[in-house]
Amino acid sequence: MGPVLLALLLAAIFAAAGVGEAVYIPYNTSAGVVPGKLNVHVVPHTHDDVGWLKTVDQYYVGSNNSIQGACVQNVLDSLIPALLKDENRKFIYVEQAFFQRWWRNQNDMTKDTVKGLISSGRLELINGGLCMHDEAAVHYIDMIDQTTLGHRYIKEEFGQIPLIGWQIDPFGHSAVQAYLLGAEVGFDAFYFFRIDYQDRDTRKGTKELEVVWRGSKTLGSSADIFAGIFPKNYEPPPGEFYFEVDDSSPVVQDDPLLFDYNVEERVNDFVAAAVAQANITRTNHIMFTMGTDFKYQYAESWFRNMDKLIHYVNKDGRVNALYSTPSIYTDAKYAANERWPLKTNDFFPYADNPNAYWTGYFTSRPALKRYVRMMSGYYLAARQLEFFKGRHSSGLSTDSLGDALALAQHHDAVTGTEKQHVANDYAKRLSIGYTQAQELVSTSLACLTESGSKSRCSSPMTKFSQCLLLNVTYCPPAEMDLTKGKSLVVLIYNSLGWKREDVLRIPVFSDSIVVHDSEGREIESQLLPIATASLNIRDKHVKAYLGTTPGAKPKFWLAFPVSIPPLGFNTYFVSNSKKSAHMSSKSSQYSPQGSESSNLQVGQGNLKLQYNAAGTLSLYSDSKTQVQANFEQKYKYYIGQDGNASDPQASGAYIFRPNGTVPIKTDGQVPLTVLRGAIVDEVHQQINSWIYQVGPIPVDDGNGKEIATEIVTNMATNKTFYTDSSGRDFIKRIRDYRSEWKIEVHQPIAGNYYPVNLGIYVEDGSKELSVLVDRSIGGSSIKDGQIELMLHRRLLHDDGKGVAEALNETVCLDKQCEGLIIEGKYYVKIDPQGEGARWRRTFGQEIYSPLLLAFTEQDGGNWANSHVAKFSAMESTYSLPDNVAMLTLQELEDGSVLLRFAHLYEAGEDKDLSTLASIDLKRVFPEKKIDKIIETSLSANQERTAMEKKRLKWKVQGSAADEKVVRGGPVDPSKLVVELGPMEIRTFIISFDHGISNKQLL
Repeated sequence: MGPVLLALLLAAIFAAAGVGEAVYIPYNTSAGVVPGKLNVHVVPHTHDDVGWLKTVDQYYVGSNNSIQGACVQNVLDSLIPALLKDENRKFIYVEQAFFQRWWRNQNDMTKDTVKGLISSGRLELINGGLCMHDEAAVHYIDMIDQTTLGHRYIKEEFGQIPLIGWQIDPFGHSAVQAYLLGAEVGFDAFYFFRIDYQDRDTRKGTKELEVVWRGSKTLGSSADIFAGIFPKNYEPPPGEFYFEVDDSSPVVQDDPLLFDYNVEERVNDFVAAAVAQANITRTNHIMFTMGTDFKYQYAESWFRNMDKLIHYVNKDGRVNALYSTPSIYTDAKYAANERWPLKTNDFFPYADNPNAYWTGYFTSRPALKRYVRMMSGYYLAARQLEFFKGRHSSGLSTDSLGDALALAQHHDAVTGTEKQHVANDYAKRLSIGYTQAQELVSTSLACLTESGSKSRCSSPMTKFSQCLLLNVTYCPPAEMDLTKGKSLVVLIYNSLGWKREDVLRIPVFSDSIVVHDSEGREIESQLLPIATASLNIRDKHVKAYLGTTPGAKPKFWLAFPVSIPPLGFNTYFVSNSKKSAHMSSKSSQYSPQGSESSNLQVGQGNLKLQYNAAGTLSLYSDSKTQVQANFEQKYKYYIGQDGNASDPQASGAYIFRPNGTVPIKTDGQVPLTVLRGAIVDEVHQQINSWIYQVGPIPVDDGNGKEIATEIVTNMATNKTFYTDSSGRDFIKRIRDYRSEWKIEVHQPIAGNYYPVNLGIYVEDGSKELSVLVDRSIGGSSIKDGQIELMLHRRLLHDDGKGVAEALNETVCLDKQCEGLIIEGKYYVKIDPQGEGARWRRTFGQEIYSPLLLAFTEQDGGNWANSHVAKFSAMESTYSLPDNVAMLTLQELEDGSVLLRFAHLYEAGEDKDLSTLASIDLKRVFPEKKIDKIIETSLSANQERTAMEKKRLKWKVQGSAADEKVVRGGPVDPSKLVVELGPMEIRTFIISFDHGISNKQLL
């Protein structure tokens, strides 16, 4: 090649690369809000699931990358130096479970640097809980607890108070999240993404993606919050703006000496995305969410490109781009002085296309859901007992259980939408936490039985045991040999603030048993034979879970009535006796034969159930309330869509997409076993070979199945039913209808399913049918007069929503695996119209907080001479009002006490109980003197008065509503009476003067 040709070729190359020299460019990223321009708030973020495809610790350290290349430690390690390179760069971080793991491993210099970034607002900790909790399969008490753990840590470590809710990934959004975990924790705004695709399209057309959400009918505008719905997802805007080192989006190439110079293209892409979003958004402010799952593992790659975009977009001048946070964005929206559309109720169910309703996860992994609920109630009781004993008197604490429960509220944990090995990890953490809390509970109860509440003890002599596997009829302490003069001591703790009367059941061997109460009186009791199916489950699951074969099988359930004082315990004694007048009576057992044609009536007292000659439940009657109703219970299953139809959407962990309904019928008469006795009547039915308990669900026909039970009446319910919002408010549902947008029905069953945490009910003008549940579950009223609950799911195909695993849970023993068996309870009652709320609220609270049982043995002697047999922390004649629950009684690390009360009723829900309630703290704590009381926000990270003063008050469209919101007044420190209006929850930090008691003062 000649020299002239070479020179021409080099000139062409330089021309192709661009004219000019490559020089250092100081990118101007200092832009703030510019009035009159479209302001694009660039919000760098990462979304880090605390478990999903990998466990929380695998995600943190970056192991198991064959499943997913994700390492949160890399995100936080690379983030800090990237922020330090430019003082205008900003970032938000959400999941405290990860941040706290990282923080405890940093040196003092790094910690000082990070504290500086946080205090200057360049690194903002938002949302602030240990996880981004779910909003469908969670109970409001768990939502509060996990948020409180994160918020108090942030306040204590960094002096900061999160101001923004950031629930960008949960699969639908609850009213409780908006008003309780939003407004009541002091948030100014709440941002999220997942709402029904039809709802989103409607809102885009009317510019109503940003609204004021009034989640509570009772608290009205006092609990309003600004709510922002992302127009597409929580990722960067359309136009390819992903800048992880392995992402395929074009970087901003602004070096004129290099190929692929693209500044003008990238600026045009950015402006086009901004204008498109502005066209569906009110005011001249929009947000670009720059990040997604587990991004910023090399943070500089993102910030380098965002620096360039902000610099060149602002030089272009058509729009104004700025580094921002949701707090800055919210302030800009507020400053616009706009009146916003009003949103009420919630955003359930969620669908992202016509055949993809995310309503399957309401029931997915029902055993995990039950475990979480059991541990939640246990955690509430354990913290009370920790307070009675004294937090610092030993190394035992409830902290491990609290942390495990917090993680379990994550939107890919209790939801059942994680991989199986991750579900196992959540369960393992709960088990470890329970083991530690159980030891504390046993020690605390022993201290109370030996000394009452008068002094703190550390080494009690009494050794109590507990029975977590009582649900599979396994309770070794209760299975002791009573023939040698020993007696079983059963201590029963009531964590509720009112006296509780119930029937207790424990497995026993002997049929010669007598029960005494704490005052030595013999009480009536009943023996019920344990069903063979229950004993088979016992043998199999004890070996599967504990690795040991249980000993001899107990023969009976011993049932006896108990009465437990509020916030206290009572003690009962089970011993062997052949001569007592009150020796346990055996239940009479009756199995009607097919030839018998008469109806069969069972039930104690006023309530009766009638079975017809075919063995079918047919009539419900209550002589006290004069309610009578035709009543039938049925079972069915939905065939899970396999994804091989014209639309490949399958039914899976997230999605409920039925492909036909199959009634579960029996061959002729349903065999009944009727047990009658002095305490309880029971009816046992084996519906088919796998419905006595539910499972193992057969799948040998190649079909996944979703099992539902139905309660069928002839009530005219006009398409209407009511479900709870995260265990709190009840929301009216109308079949095939949405109050704020017109629905096009594609899935008439899945599209009418809603989450149920407390209960579901229907009414017809004269009566109410209510069903309460023992865990989160999916439910609906698919036909008038009917309520159905989905009990269990076993599916053979992945639904394509990311988990990449079929929901096919099994239990393995001796290398043989079969489908998971689920045993559970739901509770049914029919009341006169307007009278059902009292049962739903009171009994619902008792389901959440079951009696806590502890066992020991006594060898002769008199327990009452050496132990406190009956105890209440409250004044002996006092209990909380019927409409109030104590949600939290917890001693904190500094010795102060976190105290939280909830009013259980909505305004107008009950004629007597939807009223202002009062709690006398001097009578709640008669042995202590309250030295100081401070009311705080719901998450206990700021004083309530300060929160209310600074929280933004948003304007809404339309005329102001005529509201009569009732809230309790300030607490007079001399009177110490707490008032609660309907649906109000009040949180306090109190300090006790340990040198004097209220009794001594009086």
